[in-house]
Formats: sequence, structure tokens, C-alpha cells
Amino acid sequence: MYMREFEPAQAGAGVPADMAAAAPAVVSADVLAATRAAAGVAADAPIGIFDSGVGGMSVLDAIYRLLPNESLLYCADALYAPYGERDDDYIIDRSLAVCDWLLEQPVKALVVACNTATAQTIEQLRKHTEHLHLPIVGIEPGVKPAALLSKRRVAGVLATASTLKSQRFQALLLRHAGDCHFVCVAGNGLVEAIEHGDTGSPALMALLERYLDEMLDAGADTLVLGCTHYPFLTGAIRKIAGEYLTLIDTAAPVARQLERLLQQHDLLAQAPTLAPTVRLCSTGDTAPLHTLAGKLGISAEIDARPLRITSARTIDTCCRRR
Repeated sequence: MYMREFEPAQAGAGVPADMAAAAPAVVSADVLAATRAAAGVAADAPIGIFDSGVGGMSVLDAIYRLLPNESLLYCADALYAPYGERDDDYIIDRSLAVCDWLLEQPVKALVVACNTATAQTIEQLRKHTEHLHLPIVGIEPGVKPAALLSKRRVAGVLATASTLKSQRFQALLLRHAGDCHFVCVAGNGLVEAIEHGDTGSPALMALLERYLDEMLDAGADTLVLGCTHYPFLTGAIRKIAGEYLTLIDTAAPVARQLERLLQQHDLLAQAPTLAPTVRLCSTGDTAPLHTLAGKLGISAEIDARPLRITSARTIDTCCRRR
């Protein structure tokens, strides 16, 4: 079973990160309109989406299907991927830099399509953009739906090391695990493989099987895909575990939460006179974006040259690699 469409029973379900936070203060329509006008942002502006690499394309795909009138701008920070094995300060540094680049375009909403970046930076991003009243949605591992769905009361979480050690993830477990035992495994090496287009090589399958065996041996019947790259391994997971594991992917709930926030901010795009656009950019190699867009059936404009987005932690590296 593949649970992309799980709808959390209530806010704070540990799915879109925006749901887990306190409700934002109500801002009048006049204030919102004035803020958007000052920033040059209109309802037909694109939605900004970012990840450390191509993983967030799984979230972009969900948004693309749910909100066909919206233009989308995706930024993969591939030159500095993966975030999952970086220190917290590095992840914050890069996330803020990519956020600033997206705001300059400008975008009308921001989707942090990366579990690691959400875990480490979502509150900083909200503070960084609070003067803009910008809708921001992050993504978190679906701990609550897994706890609700597991029949054997054992669930696995496959995520990056940074996500698993984060205070935000630990808080999710405390709030929602209940009597369900969670076997949390860091999927070291999986993101790098997916970034290189590998979703089924013998080496990848052996690595993935090792991670899954740890969960299956513990009795898990449910698996939380705690990194946006991992939905692209669904086929590989099925080859190893068959239909035994119920897979939890939280991309669709994130798309629905984004739709709700756009409605609240009066920013939903209406039927356009010109077709909405999907633009894909990367600070590294753009070839993986070409490949995934084709596999997902998304017609997109893909920047021919890598972006140069410098930050305090990477300016020297960026200059040397260009």
C-alpha cells in the first residue's frame, strides 16, 4: 500500500510543517495587499520550491497535479547536496541563501521541499520573511499517520541523519508515536545515488535492503519515507519488501496545505490567459532535473547554466568551482 493521500485528522499531524506550528496571526487583506504590492508580488507570481537536490521534485509533482493554474519555480541546491550529513549551521546558511534568491524572483509562497531543511531551518525562514507575510510550508516525516496505520504497532522511518537527530523530529515522536515503536534508520548514501539517477543498481539495492532489513527484522509493517528523495525508490522498496510495508509519503498533504494557505492569503492563481510555467534551476548539474521532469511528465523550462547562490559558509567553495 502506498499512502500518498493520507489526510491528517487534525492540525499538528506531523505532516506539513506549517500544520505543526501555531496558527499565524491574522493579517488583514489590506495589509497583505499592501505588502505584496510593495514587494512586487502578484497572485500570478510563481510558487518557490527548494530542496538540496532533485528530491523535492516529488513535492513539486504533487503541487503541479493539485494546482494546475500555478506557475512553479524550483531550485535544487545540488552543488552543496546532500544537506542530510551537514552540520546545522551549514544547512541554515544554505537554506536562507536559497530563500533569498527565490524572494528576489519574486515568489508568492515558499515550499521547503526538504525534510532536513525543514527540521533545521523552518523557524528561521519564517522569522526571516515575517515582514512579507509570506505563506511558507515545510515537510516533515509522517509519524502520526504511521502510528495510526500500523497494525503491528511497529513502524520504520527512513530519513537523513540530520533529520533523525533534530529536535523537531524527536518532538514529533514524543507527540504522536504513542504505543507504536519506531525503528529509525539513517539512509546514508541513498540521496547521493538518486542525485546520480540511480534508483535500482545492484549496489543501491544492496544498500537499501540493509536498511529495510533492520526495520523488517524488528517487525515493522509501515515505512515513513522521511526524505523527499525516497519516493523515487518506491519501485526498489517493492522489489525488496513486496507489498508488506505500507509506505507513507507526505508530498500530497503538503500540496493541500499550500492550497489552503494560498486561499487564506488570496493568492490562488485563477485560470490564466497564458499557460502557467514550471521553471527548474540548480546550483549544480541540471541533467537530473531534465531526467526527472521527463519521467514525471512535467513540461518545464530548465535553466541551461547553474545558478550561483553564494552564502557565508560556501562563498570560497563557490568561487573555486566556477
